[in-house]
Amino acid sequence: MKDWQVVFDEERACVIVPTYNNERTIVDVLQRIRAFTRNVIVVNDGSTPATMEVLTSAFDVSERPDIVDYTPNRGKGHALMQGFRRALELGYRYAVTIDSDGQHFPEDIPAVMDCHLANKDALVVGSRNLTADNMPSRNTFANKFSNFWFRLQTGIPLEDTQSGFRLYPLENINLRWPITPRYEAELELLVFSAWRGVPVVSVPVRVYYPPEEERVSHFRPFWDFFRITVLNSVLTIVSLFTFIPARLWKRVRVKV
Repeated sequence: MKDWQVVFDEERACVIVPTYNNERTIVDVLQRIRAFTRNVIVVNDGSTPATMEVLTSAFDVSERPDIVDYTPNRGKGHALMQGFRRALELGYRYAVTIDSDGQHFPEDIPAVMDCHLANKDALVVGSRNLTADNMPSRNTFANKFSNFWFRLQTGIPLEDTQSGFRLYPLENINLRWPITPRYEAELELLVFSAWRGVPVVSVPVRVYYPPEEERVSHFRPFWDFFRITVLNSVLTIVSLFTFIPARLWKRVRVKV
């Protein structure tokens, strides 16, 4: 049985946990992550004081994760980039990202890390079961929609382009990329990485969707889907004039 803390230290890897008003779930998520590693960075994206209160009361100072804290709320894309910046400052080379709302299973971190160990320097995406009975139908549609455009833009088939459970090779993340601040940033990170030649691989992970009345979601169905649609339009146009011609030219040169 692997000592996952040793693996994280040897790989210089950490776990980044962006959070926004997830005070009911974040402590449980962090405690389950700690079963595998203490290399944890929490990005408090402008939450109400309740989030910091539960973090400070649940962990002693010596046991508390590294916390990036700012106001006001800026969105998940901004939180991820702040987390990546902090991870690089601390000397990490890889970062696992996991949501703090309890939908991801921290117990799947070994599966993500095993996939990383077999595919060094690839961007690993945790692929959820989109046919699960409790998966909201709007999530399934939005993901399939996004998967289609991602393949068109990059030529890479991927089953779950909207999963936030990932492992990023930090040296391939350009902190100057024009990443949008909200949910669609995760799609941008995938596309920009693929265009840069970073391998993208997936590994099955579990997902838990609580009953509707218990869910804490900041996803705005109309506006966030609208933003994703606009983003996909822009990325597709850029791909048609840059990435796709470059890929075709590379194939021609290989044949010659």
